[in-house]
Amino acid sequence: MYLGIEIGGTKLQLGLGPGDGTILGLWRGAVDPAAGGEGIRRQIVGALPELLAKAGAERSALKGVGVGFGGPTDDATQSVIKSHQIAGWDGFPLGNWVSELVGVPAVICNDADVAGLAEALFGAGKGLSPIFYMTIGSGIGGGLVIDGEIYRGCGRGAAEIGHLRVRQPKMSPPIRTANGSAVDPPTLEDIASGWGIGRMARRMLQLGDYPGNAAVRLAGSPDRVTAREIGMAVQEGDLFANGILWCAQTALAEAICQLVVLVCPRRVVIGGGVSLTGELFFQRLRQLVAEQTFPPFAGLTDIVPAALGEEVVVHGALASARRKLGTSPT
Repeated sequence: MYLGIEIGGTKLQLGLGPGDGTILGLWRGAVDPAAGGEGIRRQIVGALPELLAKAGAERSALKGVGVGFGGPTDDATQSVIKSHQIAGWDGFPLGNWVSELVGVPAVICNDADVAGLAEALFGAGKGLSPIFYMTIGSGIGGGLVIDGEIYRGCGRGAAEIGHLRVRQPKMSPPIRTANGSAVDPPTLEDIASGWGIGRMARRMLQLGDYPGNAAVRLAGSPDRVTAREIGMAVQEGDLFANGILWCAQTALAEAICQLVVLVCPRRVVIGGGVSLTGELFFQRLRQLVAEQTFPPFAGLTDIVPAALGEEVVVHGALASARRKLGTSPT
């Protein structure tokens, strides 16, 4: 049995399982960003005995630990390179820390990478290769899995599609830094992440009057509109919300078309909160990609929603531990 840990910017999960697509016990908690990396480590220390007791398992039964971390990691040193959301992680030797805590070997990797592994082995990409996984939430992450193995480039990660530069959609307001200077060209994450969609919506509401706006009604005021309200308003058929989502989808389609030219994956699997907008999200995205894709590669890559839900990173962390530290699942 293995321990799988997801360390994100808003969520912490610990799970027990054999690494074959099943989870025998799960602990889930919210992260306090103000407490930093040290606060999350304290949570892990407290959560582990709770999880073992809940599952009726002994620590001695654990063979290894897999960790999916919300930021870039270094394969050679098994350390965190940086967290873009939580202070106190930069350069932290996470692999050694977890191994000493649990008393068994540990392996760490980026959370989108292990999520992609899980979807390739047990979810929407099962039986296909290559698989490209995208998570679209507060940020945008990517993972490339070829023949059941995560592609990690030179060992510090690869497939970081959220940091790909894309064109600014025509109807969206300029992306600006904290000091007010324009970001040109912006990254995909600037435009199409949950944070980016919310920022775009609030800026558009400042610039114009949109009577009967469903997102504003749902949020309570224009300055409180987030991607969540935009998604709900899209389901109601709100024109403003549909326009905001269309801008995000335009940028996503451009990024996927560049991905297809370079990698030509068999399937793109999309997870994360923004993808839960509904089938309309995928219909539009497929159409935009089909209109722009490199003609010789047309029709070779399909785009589907992820299948493993909130536990996808835990599934991937468990599978990674089994593959690196034990017997690979068949």
